[in-house]
Amino acid sequence: MKTTDHFKRTIQMYLEQRAAEDALFAKNYRNPAKNIDDCVTYILNYVQKSGCNGFTDGEIYGQAVHYYDENEIEVGKPIQCQVAVNHVVELTAEEKAEARQNAIRQYQDEELRKLQNRNKPTAKKETKVEPSLFDF
Repeated sequence: MKTTDHFKRTIQMYLEQRAAEDALFAKNYRNPAKNIDDCVTYILNYVQKSGCNGFTDGEIYGQAVHYYDENEIEVGKPIQCQVAVNHVVELTAEEKAEARQNAIRQYQDEELRKLQNRNKPTAKKETKVEPSLFDF
């Protein structure tokens, strides 16, 4: 399924926080028959069936909790889409280090290209001067 990873991570972070605060939900959240991918598929199918384009956080989180609370629930078929999320997800220290290394590598490659292009001789354009009628 090609849903936005940001959306999936946001839902998962909410569910983990809720499980830490609510012992009853934590039991349902640890159900081995349930997983975050099916949860997201369930939410996307719910959204598609509703016909609406925008939802509050509470509505979406409520559907995620509903997925984990119900033992017999129809998930639906995976939907290929992009989901817009207006939450900022905190990166782990490892993800920050990886992003930093990628940025440094990209900067170094760009500077190397500039240096290589500076040393290359540029082809000089020859301008042809065409005679005008007044030259005769």
